[in-house]
Amino acid sequence: MNLLNEPKIELHCHLDGSVRVETIIDIAEKEGIPLPTVDKEELEKELIAPSECPSLDEYLKRFSLPNKVMQSKESLKRITFELFEDAARENVKYLEVRFGPLLHTLKGLDIEEVIQSVIDGMRDAENRYEIKGNIILSCLRSMPVEGAFDVVEKGKKFLGKGVVAIDLCASEDEGFSKRFVEPITLAKEYGYRVTIHAGETGSGKNVLEAIELLGAERIGHGIYIKDYDAAYKKVKENQIVLEICPTSNVQTKAVNLFSEHPIYKFHEDGIKVTINTDNRTVSDTTMSKEIDLVDDEFNLSKEDYRQIYINSVEASFADQETKEWCLAQY
Repeated sequence: MNLLNEPKIELHCHLDGSVRVETIIDIAEKEGIPLPTVDKEELEKELIAPSECPSLDEYLKRFSLPNKVMQSKESLKRITFELFEDAARENVKYLEVRFGPLLHTLKGLDIEEVIQSVIDGMRDAENRYEIKGNIILSCLRSMPVEGAFDVVEKGKKFLGKGVVAIDLCASEDEGFSKRFVEPITLAKEYGYRVTIHAGETGSGKNVLEAIELLGAERIGHGIYIKDYDAAYKKVKENQIVLEICPTSNVQTKAVNLFSEHPIYKFHEDGIKVTINTDNRTVSDTTMSKEIDLVDDEFNLSKEDYRQIYINSVEASFADQETKEWCLAQY
């Protein structure tokens, strides 16, 4: 299947995992931020996770360096614009970008300034390219629950103005959903949509709890429902959409090999799957690469891809007008 010209929808992409290497070097130089090296090829070794990453936690270490150059309004705006630019150049029609606002307050920005800067970068790209987007605010499970309340409260004013949803991400521990019931419930009351990282590192039960306790409409990854019947049944019966990121899943050892990835079995069994990059820089990937990987392993038909595209549009947190525009692109 010729994927170069196919329209694409991406629902799971982390801003801080998708920063151009050249941009990191440039911002660091302008803002006086020390880097381990300014050689592009050497810096890539620090930023790109190996295919044989021993764990999710090891994979997540690659985010500390980009975060250093994401502490000013100008840098956040630029990095967001460039991510949307990169996506538009490979015919992504709609992109939902997620990031943790609290990570970008280390040099004095407040949460609202951080969110506004990211929205500004997205709007600039929408005005220049044939792409539309929205923002998902991530709360880190590794931070105190109070931080999630801060993000929910400060992000509320941006709902319908670029922000659409709330997310929980970072290192995944068993039973995390119980700690975050209150802030996520509040977020839903305010009008946030809900997507939760779960089932990425060995616990299908986490997926079940993300749906039952937090009201997750989509699940980031969800791979381990394959080993937990109750979660599998809940996802299938409730038509919960899985945001699957093939390269990342192999890197973090959610699966050992691409050939063992359950994405196509899920798809064949009627579970709604979407294909995503997760982190364009950390996983050294693009949407075209991810779709190619799935196609190479499982021989996607034109109808398979069309269904995944439609699933992605329908599962997006976009308004109806944007969804209709996206469907018209295929």
